[in-house]
Amino acid sequence: MRFLMFSSFFLLVMTLMNIYIWRRFFKVILHNRARGLVSVPIILMLGDLFFILDIATGIIPDSPALYMMTSSFVGITFMLFVVAVIYDLLITVSGRVPFDQSRRRVLKMIFDVTMLIAAASYLLRGFSQGIKFPEVNQVRVKVKDFPFERFNLVQLSDIHVGRTIKRDFVEKLVSQTNQLNPDLVVITGDLVDLPVSQIEYDLYPLKDLRAPAYFILGNHEYFHGPGEAIGYVRQLGIIPLLNNHVMIGKGNKQFNLVGLNDVIGASTGLFPPDAAKAYSKVDQNKPCIVLAHQPRMINELDEYRCDLMLSGHTHGGQIFPFGLLIMTAQPYIAGLHRHARGRQIFVSRGAGYWGPPLRFLAPSEISQVIIQPA
Repeated sequence: MRFLMFSSFFLLVMTLMNIYIWRRFFKVILHNRARGLVSVPIILMLGDLFFILDIATGIIPDSPALYMMTSSFVGITFMLFVVAVIYDLLITVSGRVPFDQSRRRVLKMIFDVTMLIAAASYLLRGFSQGIKFPEVNQVRVKVKDFPFERFNLVQLSDIHVGRTIKRDFVEKLVSQTNQLNPDLVVITGDLVDLPVSQIEYDLYPLKDLRAPAYFILGNHEYFHGPGEAIGYVRQLGIIPLLNNHVMIGKGNKQFNLVGLNDVIGASTGLFPPDAAKAYSKVDQNKPCIVLAHQPRMINELDEYRCDLMLSGHTHGGQIFPFGLLIMTAQPYIAGLHRHARGRQIFVSRGAGYWGPPLRFLAPSEISQVIIQPA
């Protein structure tokens, strides 16, 4: 029932977007000179429908190229809708300026050409950033009473190994991570985008991570079997932190690493988040680095010490301005922020992507977090 409601809402939104794209963009620009272009939103709508049907039924054959093509329809629909809204606003505003008809025609022609070029550039840039391998984003964070002069932590988030992100990507990601010589690697959820039984071969290179590695659940693990994901990462030598903590370091040089299950577990009843359990044996006199997939979990830790939270989930918005919508559900979209009571949170834009292989103003990243004493 939950998926049926999501699918219905998704298709309704996509339908309205495609109608708007035709009526307020293509039709206004081209008038009656190219009625055949009505096929563009129709094809996009069919692609959007095919995409959601595949999520429900797995109808698309196991072909990365085919899945990449069908999922792209969703991103193209959204991006053309953004361009159409901007174009509509420009035409509406310019229509109220007291120009004579000849000047108005010239102005509209300029708008038409500009927006067609903008639409093409927007899409091309989105695809080029979407398929680009993630670059290293180094962030320096100062933590009160931190016991190490310089602690090199690498965060990998939202890799989404599945239909299009395969073993070669994971191998390169592991190689790049090892080159950074981290003291610790954390994988902050959404590692998988298919049942693990279908992608064991693709995930296997993670065993070559040279630094100690820890893993927490993201919402996509719940879609594809969290227990299976937990069991397999253990086989790869990666330690799951399921509402649990470990002490990092030795002697008087130690800090807490706390892992929380994803908030979606509260609604599914499977591996729900439990901060009380995670902190039950934590020495809160020592610094606490917290792993939580969704940034909004920082609002659930008022009773507990949290010097720095490491999160993902948002993809930095993935396709600007989609991040503005994400801000209605998450307090932070990307980067390092200071929260209430001196707490800090870093939100990774993620190493992979979900759905369309598109990113715009939200490049993927391998997050290198250098932690030093304040």
